Amino acid sequence: MARTVARVIVDALKDLGVHQVFGVVGDALNPLTDAIRTTDGLDWIGCRHEEAAAFAAGAQSQLTGNLGVCMGTVGPGSVHLLNGLYDAAKSRTPVLAVCGQVPLSELGSDYFQEVDNDLLFRDVAVYRATVTSPDQMPRMLESAVRAAISRGGVAVLSVPGDLGDQELTDDSPARFAHHRSVTRPDDPAVAEAAELLNSASTCTLLVGRGAREAKTEVFQLAELLGAPMVLTLKAKEGFEGDNPFEVGQTGLIGNPAAAHALDACDTLVMLGTDFPYRDWYPTGCKVVQIDTREEHLGRRVPVDAGLVGDVGATLRALLPRLKAGPDRTHLEDTRERYRQWQAGQRRLADPGHDRRWTGRLRAALDNRDHDIRPEALAAAVDAHAAEDAVFTSDTGMATVWLSRFVSMRGSRRLIGSYNLGSMANAMPQAIGAQLWAPERQTIAFCGDGGLSMLLGDLMTIKTYRLPVKLVVFDNRRLGMVKLEQEQAGLAEFGTELDNPDFAAVATALGLTGIRVTDPAKLHDSVRQAFGTPGPVLLDVLTNPEEVAVPGKPTVAQGWGFAIAKIKEILPSHGG
Repeated sequence: MARTVARVIVDALKDLGVHQVFGVVGDALNPLTDAIRTTDGLDWIGCRHEEAAAFAAGAQSQLTGNLGVCMGTVGPGSVHLLNGLYDAAKSRTPVLAVCGQVPLSELGSDYFQEVDNDLLFRDVAVYRATVTSPDQMPRMLESAVRAAISRGGVAVLSVPGDLGDQELTDDSPARFAHHRSVTRPDDPAVAEAAELLNSASTCTLLVGRGAREAKTEVFQLAELLGAPMVLTLKAKEGFEGDNPFEVGQTGLIGNPAAAHALDACDTLVMLGTDFPYRDWYPTGCKVVQIDTREEHLGRRVPVDAGLVGDVGATLRALLPRLKAGPDRTHLEDTRERYRQWQAGQRRLADPGHDRRWTGRLRAALDNRDHDIRPEALAAAVDAHAAEDAVFTSDTGMATVWLSRFVSMRGSRRLIGSYNLGSMANAMPQAIGAQLWAPERQTIAFCGDGGLSMLLGDLMTIKTYRLPVKLVVFDNRRLGMVKLEQEQAGLAEFGTELDNPDFAAVATALGLTGIRVTDPAKLHDSVRQAFGTPGPVLLDVLTNPEEVAVPGKPTVAQGWGFAIAKIKEILPSHGG
């Protein structure tokens, strides 16, 4: 007996090693979800919102490097996938979205719920197609999967509702021959880069996610050049911990030592990074860039030597050509600045910091309600989290605190919406992460705005009994937007959130809810949350006036902040 279109798709997903498919059921998906129901080893994870499903699938793909899969039904269901799929696309991670479609005979008739999926997903997908005949399978599925994996992106396959249960005439199995290739630049290009580096006096490395599989070679390069290592947020995983060259992040979430490392070098080496913020790059220095994508070379800053290839393979060709630089002054100076900055951050992370502030003016103005310092919360999580914990973080201030106070030591993992910068990603990504590694602790750094945006998927966590630990930075604000407004000299507007007691909400939904309002109880509460079996939501009231100072604060930012505070004190509406 020949197999159906739905059965071909589901069997192929299982053969690819996919263990979960995330989505919301619907009539056009019925043949597919029924095939999943009868397939051992492949589980349907029913989410409350398709956006959460796409985020969860993308999280699994980012953690494994393999295909993540989500599904949405006709029209609105597919539209709801879009934001999570954009996050996967910007993260360059392979995700297959299978979308239901109106019956084949109704395509183009403006049928109920009809959406042109090929047009809808044109910008986000590296491959998109609509199945119009059973005999297009499995070739069309093979093309979709190969495109997603080989190009590191999203493939969208639309299946009309009346086609999923039709049988194939020629039932051949799907075949996926996908072996990743490793490339390196040719010898003249390597020699040119080596000559430039050998003539440098002070080098700094800017290390990105693309270098994570080449840790040994990157360390050898830093040692030869005597170079401090500035990490992008995605490079925290793999390069933090026991690293004598690391000086933290740059940019708005960064620190003065990393800014100095960049500004004081005469040669910058970019390894597997497309760090987008041009204002934070040094000027007047030579630049060497290694990236697998040629279109990335020189996109952010002009380069003097651009090498197209895998970071590890390229460095293995480059290292034998380099001469050791004996002067380590730049490295030692930058590392000392980094240690001093870290010491200051540790003081901020002390829950009793405000009470010891001489004069008490700050406590009176900045923390009237004696809220908990967000730095203290992030540091407490770092202290009590497992050495193999998987972290996710919402875009905004939650990511700032994670960046500064959580170390990716041991075998810890980290994902977030660090390219798209979406709200509401941490909790659904934690769903995907926990299902990927049920035995590992999964911790989501949630902003209160992000959590409330997809609050319904707390029920997904409860339904599947996922032991996710949700840490909520409850400052009753859209904190990053507030900071951006004030730095620009604008009074805070539209950022205040009328939050519920999130711990009580979690308890009502069947999760363990813990609310923390006393700084003295912070560490015990974090310890309790992590030691409690099953899903836990830790709702911590944090100070909404806490400011994250960037690595290079400007006079304009400081003046803008002062003006904003004056405007906030004065009556509004022309008073």
